[in-house]
Amino acid sequence: MLENLKNRTIILGSQSPRRKQLLAGLGLTFEVEVRETAEYVDPNLSAAEVVRQIAICKAEAFEDKSDSLVICADTIVVSDEGEILGKPKDEGEAKLTLAHLSGKKHSVLTAVAISWKGEISTFVETTTVYFYELDSKEIEHYVATFSPLDKAGSYGIQEWIGLIAIERIEGEYNNVVGLPTAKLYQELKKLK
Repeated sequence: MLENLKNRTIILGSQSPRRKQLLAGLGLTFEVEVRETAEYVDPNLSAAEVVRQIAICKAEAFEDKSDSLVICADTIVVSDEGEILGKPKDEGEAKLTLAHLSGKKHSVLTAVAISWKGEISTFVETTTVYFYELDSKEIEHYVATFSPLDKAGSYGIQEWIGLIAIERIEGEYNNVVGLPTAKLYQELKKLK
């Protein structure tokens, strides 16, 4: 599949093990390379524009790789009230975030930036996630047992909390994991 990408060097510009696994699931052979970027964005932007700008910044760090296909992404969680919930600073913040999400819906936005032949194209995928009520023992167990500090919104849907707390989702599941593979595949098919 994706014959248009044969004999092309593909770089995943992310250290996320989840993104690496999802991209490999598309049957692509790729290298992982991470470059430091400043992730400052204008706080007056919409959530979709914030996550898009971060993904673009990540892709721009690879401007010397114009002969390669570079895929970068960023994921944020947005509460029902419109607050952007990034990665928690510590376990206390992770617990507060999960308590805030409990019994409510929130949105997960992943922006993907694709650098190809010196041009960067982007898209933002949104999935709505509905949480059941979580009690404090469930939140304590999750934070103590898993690693919420490297995850936007303080949780990984593919982990225990996803098995017990997700009432339903509207949109692509893999987007919540960190890479909207179906949309990405469709975009990669268009590359010439």
